[in-house]
Amino acid sequence: MNKKSRSQRKKNNYGVHKAGTSPGLVYIDDTALEPVITLHQLNEKSYQSRKLENLKDLAKILSDKSYTFWVDIKGFGSAEMFDILGRDLNINKLVLEDITVTYQRPKLEEYDNYVFAVSRMLLLDEDKHLQNDQLSFILTDNALITLKDSYADCLEPVRQRLEAGKGNIRTAGSSYIMYAIMDNIVDTYFEILGTWSEELDQIEDRLMDKPDRSIMYDTQLIKRNLINIRRVSWPERDKLNDILRSESPLITDQTKLFIRDAYDHCIQIIDIVESLKEISASNIDMYLSLISNRMNEIMKVLTIISSIFIPLTFIAGIYGMNFADRDPVTGKLMPMNMPELYEPHGYLYTWIIMGLIAVLQVIYFWRRGWFK
Repeated sequence: MNKKSRSQRKKNNYGVHKAGTSPGLVYIDDTALEPVITLHQLNEKSYQSRKLENLKDLAKILSDKSYTFWVDIKGFGSAEMFDILGRDLNINKLVLEDITVTYQRPKLEEYDNYVFAVSRMLLLDEDKHLQNDQLSFILTDNALITLKDSYADCLEPVRQRLEAGKGNIRTAGSSYIMYAIMDNIVDTYFEILGTWSEELDQIEDRLMDKPDRSIMYDTQLIKRNLINIRRVSWPERDKLNDILRSESPLITDQTKLFIRDAYDHCIQIIDIVESLKEISASNIDMYLSLISNRMNEIMKVLTIISSIFIPLTFIAGIYGMNFADRDPVTGKLMPMNMPELYEPHGYLYTWIIMGLIAVLQVIYFWRRGWFK
């Protein structure tokens, strides 16, 4: 299977309006998935989940105040679905635009009869690439509507809690379900950071064992992902703080008590991100230092070898000039030429002198500590 490039993965996550487009326009991408709508209906005594073909009867279903509802929508390939949300539930067109144009930062907006919120859902795919998807919330007095443009999510723990019926999740209202989902998303950040922390530890072991070029690439990829999660976690913290300060009656005091815990988790995530960024930066610095030291060691060896052969090359160069001490035709003595060229055993003596010079140099370099 061919791996998607980083630009392709980014393009699939964001739909962008053309410049000059009217505000409030619902954006439906050509590659948008068909909607899969799951209705969770619950109260203190019962819980049931079923699929819905469309949202035509949603307003009638939500009118039953004896139940709390969670409507989970995955896939935006239906313009009619957003028309129903705007017409039957009186959802503002600007909110519908923010839902479909999925590059919104985490935020909270309060309206007369509902609350709109956005979270960023981070997932690691099979190739350990970071997927950054938008999850939108529409909160009413007895219902929570979540909307996401893809089918993958990390909300199975929330569904399991609804089925088990333990704790406050069935009795604390729709705002508590919204908290449970947001808290689950934040907990996923911890899992992703834990994976990257283990990878950074492995990279550090590889640095100590046998550094290679892939170490820098792997570390840089983690560092870039850490920047992405930092861009998500800061506005997520601000959004949770806005919920704590909200005076909307749709968000109960009981829910705010638990939101405070999720807020603390967000601060911990920010601290972990900063720590891992420092570790990744130190790993890159360590790699460059090791490569530099390795290069210095290589240059040191080459310098020693060159230093040994420089005087030997000098001697060989002198006697390679072949200036005879006598004229080969007349036999006349040539002054200031090289009488050693015809010395008996001169070749052997030259080798002995050159070997002795080399040995003396090696001893000198060893005493100076160059071989340590």
